[in-house]
Amino acid sequence: MTVPLTYCQRSEPLPVRLESVTSNWLTRTLQHRYPDVVVEEMKVIGVHAGHTTKLRLQLNLNQAGIQAGIPAQVCLKSNWSGDPMSSSICALEARFYRYARDEIAVPAPQCYYADWDEGAAEQGLIVMEDLGGAGVFGQSTAPLNIDQAAQALEGLAALHAGWWNSPKLQQHKWLEQSMFAVADVDQYRILAPYIRLNLEKPAYHAVLPQWLLLDPERLGRAFDRLVRSERDRAGPLCLVHGDAHLGNSYLRADGRRIWFDWQLIRKGRPWRDVTYFMIGSLRIEDRRKAERDLLRHYRESLRARGVAELMSPDEIWSEYRRWPVYGMVSWLSNQDAWGQIGLPSVERFYAAAADLDTLTVAEG
Repeated sequence: MTVPLTYCQRSEPLPVRLESVTSNWLTRTLQHRYPDVVVEEMKVIGVHAGHTTKLRLQLNLNQAGIQAGIPAQVCLKSNWSGDPMSSSICALEARFYRYARDEIAVPAPQCYYADWDEGAAEQGLIVMEDLGGAGVFGQSTAPLNIDQAAQALEGLAALHAGWWNSPKLQQHKWLEQSMFAVADVDQYRILAPYIRLNLEKPAYHAVLPQWLLLDPERLGRAFDRLVRSERDRAGPLCLVHGDAHLGNSYLRADGRRIWFDWQLIRKGRPWRDVTYFMIGSLRIEDRRKAERDLLRHYRESLRARGVAELMSPDEIWSEYRRWPVYGMVSWLSNQDAWGQIGLPSVERFYAAAADLDTLTVAEG
């Protein structure tokens, strides 16, 4: 069965409540891409509610659905929390899957349907492969070894090389630029209440530097300088995941690592992804031992994918020294109830910042 590249016009809005997700609704929705598909039966096998809702379903499909390649087990992802705060990022993720997922060699889940509503009732929906099988979800408490990190960097290089300095980055108007988007610029102020909660915990005091405990706003000032310095830098730009921490990755049974949660997808410079992933995913001693080699490996992975406009290793090192501030803010705000244990990553980022003299770089 040939799957149409474009969808038929949809007049029915995407649901904002989980109880609206029925087999009849799913049939009507999928038929905008697969006109003859019928979901004959639908069984819920799991629900995970967070910033967004992940609904795992067992489907009984008609022959047209089987021929279209829709598997019997899928995961639906949307904002069914009742709070519209996450609706815009769901719509952004749906655009990634519709426009970019199949155009480049990006290591991401398979997607069978992606759609969104714009305007005041913004909402997004993806129907993707169910990752609840034989693979392993990344966890901050299970750091990678050096070889595993090198392999994961090859996947990020494939993402970045796909639209490296491509006109498509400008053609897709929905793609905001990294550190220009409001959510990036105001990130410290948005997350400050959660940072204050963690600063009250004795376990965090044991791994945080004295300068931060005495003057937490110094971190906010360093973050604002990162934003300004990034906005002053020229391209080339590429597609960046925007939130490439280990917990947003999944190791397939065949050893390939893929990335999910494309809700902060941006056009930007790749160091946001590279630094955030490397520092957060490696034990401190492994990072110290291998970080320069891993950066060279990433650079050569870009070259192997046809990227010619490459910074020198020394220039990349300078970028790498600047970017820990991003992880210092985001992980210090992390609440464990969100799904990842924050303390190990906090320790890794603040140790890296001390090793790399990041604060001096930020304040220079």
